[in-house]
Amino acid sequence: MHKAGFVNLIGNPNMGKSTLMNALVGEKLSIITSKAQTTRHRILGIVNGDDFQIVYSDTPGILKPNYKLQESMMRFVQSAFRDADVLLYVTDIHETPTDCAETVTKIAQSGIKTLLVMNKIDLTTPEVLEQRVEQWHAALPEAEIVPVSALKKFNIQGLFDCILKLLPEGEAFYPKDTLTDKTLRFFASEIIREKILLNYQKEIPYCVEVSIDEYHEAPEIDRISATLYVARESQKGILIGHKGSQLRKVGTQAREDMEAFLGKKVFLKLFVKVNDNWRDDERQLRRFGYIEE
Repeated sequence: MHKAGFVNLIGNPNMGKSTLMNALVGEKLSIITSKAQTTRHRILGIVNGDDFQIVYSDTPGILKPNYKLQESMMRFVQSAFRDADVLLYVTDIHETPTDCAETVTKIAQSGIKTLLVMNKIDLTTPEVLEQRVEQWHAALPEAEIVPVSALKKFNIQGLFDCILKLLPEGEAFYPKDTLTDKTLRFFASEIIREKILLNYQKEIPYCVEVSIDEYHEAPEIDRISATLYVARESQKGILIGHKGSQLRKVGTQAREDMEAFLGKKVFLKLFVKVNDNWRDDERQLRRFGYIEE
């Protein structure tokens, strides 16, 4: 008997979805920072065994959109409801069902098998945890509640066992040696974007999009050229920094991560351009992969 299915992670921003996804897959596929809206795309991570294939899907944090980029991000969340065999609703020990009543109602009405993953339990007491479990059980009585710490990798195996139990029988959706649906170009752009999120404050990280212009693979070294698009001219100088110091820092950190990810040398060139208000431009959002044809 072979099991296979789509296991989709949803939840509010900063609940640890990407950390959990990476822990379940065993690879760093989703970038992780403490900032909200770190994840912009829907990213698949595929775990294979002799008698199973789990297709995990990380999604952006649920929010009320303020511009078209965020509308596109929320479409990725909606698609996670449409094709899920199992939903992982990722919450933490601070969030209560009343904080996300609309989503709780949608999950309850969806009829999808749901695991409520209570993350960050390393930051609480048994008494608070028990109280939260009771609250969530009352709100979603059909969902099985699984306490974990994605950061500490606590009870990841227990969660995996629960997922496997709910997975339907079926053939694999992807070849068994597939890890993800994303390309090296995508991961290169995400690594650069992660460094921008880590090195800049306020609105800058949310106004930057990374486009990989060239990616040349070779046995010894990969040569990558990327353009960082900002929404306004004033952001360009901030991104570059005094005499290019900030951009060099981002480039060095990104190159080092890419080399660790690829296991070989990387030559990375970064450019900065202004793309006026790209976050509200449907043509640009399509070009950057946020709107599917």
